[in-house]
Amino acid sequence: MTDHSTRRLEILPVEGLPEFRPGDDLTGAIASAAPWLRSGDVVVVTSKVVSKIEGQLVRVPADPEARDAARRELVEREAVRVLARFNRTLITQNRIGIVQAASGVDASNVEGDEIALLPADPDASALALRNGLRERLGVEIAVVITDTMGRAWRVGQTDNAIGASGIRVLHSYEGEVDAQGNELQVTEIAVADEIAAAADLVKGKLTATPVAVVRGLELTDDGSTARKLVRPSEEDMFSLGTREAIAQGRREAVLVRRSVRSFTGEPVDPEAVRRAIGAGLTAPAPHHTRPVRFVWLRDRGLRTKLLEAMRAAWRADLSRDAFTEEQIAKRTARGDILFDAPEVVIPFLVPDGMHTYPDERRNACERTMFTVAGGAAVQGLLVALAAEDLGSCWIGSTIFAADVVREVLGLEPSWQPLGAVAIGHPDSPAEPREPRTDGLVEL
Repeated sequence: MTDHSTRRLEILPVEGLPEFRPGDDLTGAIASAAPWLRSGDVVVVTSKVVSKIEGQLVRVPADPEARDAARRELVEREAVRVLARFNRTLITQNRIGIVQAASGVDASNVEGDEIALLPADPDASALALRNGLRERLGVEIAVVITDTMGRAWRVGQTDNAIGASGIRVLHSYEGEVDAQGNELQVTEIAVADEIAAAADLVKGKLTATPVAVVRGLELTDDGSTARKLVRPSEEDMFSLGTREAIAQGRREAVLVRRSVRSFTGEPVDPEAVRRAIGAGLTAPAPHHTRPVRFVWLRDRGLRTKLLEAMRAAWRADLSRDAFTEEQIAKRTARGDILFDAPEVVIPFLVPDGMHTYPDERRNACERTMFTVAGGAAVQGLLVALAAEDLGSCWIGSTIFAADVVREVLGLEPSWQPLGAVAIGHPDSPAEPREPRTDGLVEL
């Protein structure tokens, strides 16, 4: 029986290494700090060091908010596909094929105006370091380059191999027989990942020890690299879980929508708003008509002009109702959300195609039918925004200032505003609510 394990193992930190910068000699630094390396050792290197010496650093603004915005752009750029979004965290497959959070883009352990990308080819970097140490020290070693990752069904992160040379990265036990005589079927051990995790126990994250040596393994080099550890998407064994997640998302789509009145300063992706509006416009409407328009106030000056005109009209109404100045100020302050929100969309009902009848009863019913269609479109927009991880709040104020809205925006008299929707990133995540039954009547 062949086994990947050993009876005794040592994990040794390589101490005294400098702070690396682009163009530095990593091979020489390790050779100087660890002249005690011997054949059979596995040199384990944190990918951040490799990224630094290979110039995989991107200059960004030092301002924290601007730096974070640049980091998010880099995450999107480095991703070849996005697998999931959890609040502000993206799980992606990056350009070297690895599935992990944020495409491997990292802002830790670098200067305040820098962000690190993963090495361009970690397997090639591992081979180059292995060859260099053989030349400098005359030793036959293996090299593993690591990065920290989460696990799909486990809490916490561990180091994993993203580059490897000189070691069999996988050990298969298929066909082997255990001590009880049972034949092993599909057991395959990710040896390189186990080495990466073990080495991190002496490297840590805050000790400025980016290199460690694992000693005591019996090395077998079958020419494999860390790329062999990446599961092809067509072999995804968790597709059932994905389907279940999609089903749960559908069930919770409406329940996660709620009125959000406080937003972060993070810009809203215009394409997310366009997708949500497109979803809202699929709502049912009478007589095969399309009676809803969504006016997106992207011009800040125009938005402010409209809101100030609406506020003036509101104040005039309240003054005629004999409200005090203090009461008026308190009430009109409720509209501040439309001034402050990152984006504002105004839904309109344009009842083209409405049928007319000789009696008021049926005309009133026709108007109600179109109004319901407008409400369905607004709800569709709000739910779609929630599905995009955006917060929204429907405000009814434009309904009370319809003439002002039409005048400022230059719209036809038939356009009937249906409130306004404030849009932005919520300052706290929204959890789905429990469905309500208090309005249900079963006959």
